Amino acid sequence: MERYFINDGEINIHVTEWGIKSGPVIFCLHGLGSTSLSFIEIAEELKREFRIISIDAPGHGKTDPFSNSEKYDTPVLANWLDQVIEILKIRKFYFLSHSWGSFVALYYLLNHSEKVIDTIIIDGGYQTKRRKASTMEEEVMYYEKDFEEHVETWEEFLEVAVYGDSRRTSLLDLAAQDLALEKNNRYYWHARGETAGNIIKGMHKHETEDIYEKLPHNLPILLLRATLPKSEDDYRDLTMSIFQQKTGGDIKKIPNTSHMLHWDNPDVVVKEIKRRWQ
Repeated sequence: MERYFINDGEINIHVTEWGIKSGPVIFCLHGLGSTSLSFIEIAEELKREFRIISIDAPGHGKTDPFSNSEKYDTPVLANWLDQVIEILKIRKFYFLSHSWGSFVALYYLLNHSEKVIDTIIIDGGYQTKRRKASTMEEEVMYYEKDFEEHVETWEEFLEVAVYGDSRRTSLLDLAAQDLALEKNNRYYWHARGETAGNIIKGMHKHETEDIYEKLPHNLPILLLRATLPKSEDDYRDLTMSIFQQKTGGDIKKIPNTSHMLHWDNPDVVVKEIKRRWQ
């Protein structure tokens, strides 16, 4: 694993890379509040066959935040992402994304699909905001507050903020180190509330549901959908059916997985990558 920085002329961007330089590229984009190490278990399994490149998104991990809040608007982020891909000199790639990263990935496909060979989105991109009961203001307030809370010990941070009832491994422990900001002997989430709020605003302003039918239908998309908690089934089934109808994408429900599907069952993601991309 190699970690380094690039610069887009405004901010420093932190990059994590695995694999062989000559291999086909898998470009990874994590979800809100995560970092490039979100894909660590998947990358470690595939590093002998692929070149895996993952970035810390703006305001996450060691990547600087944007100074202009409008740069967190989803289509603006997608165009910024293309600049990053140009800096990294990636001509063609497979796109793997999770959660909020999948919303950005769909907007990327809208305008830059010629660079993408195939796309797998992990429980993201389909949960359109207009189908939820909460308003943008309510959701922004929640995330701004949530991302500013803290705990007193590292073990409490791991238990409360990272794992909960999920599986724990040495590689995920390494990824968890990226997620904490230690200040005055307290542990905070590494991404700040302002960043989270700006991202939520951008997702509300630019609904992926509005671009589904504009996406290139010759470019395959696979959605791996979480199945836990069961209380989310009605909402997920509704938005999933809209996504499938309008994009023509393939959908697989993965049993016993939460929104952190690639942490709950990384093997199923690896299996799909090998099935589609080898």
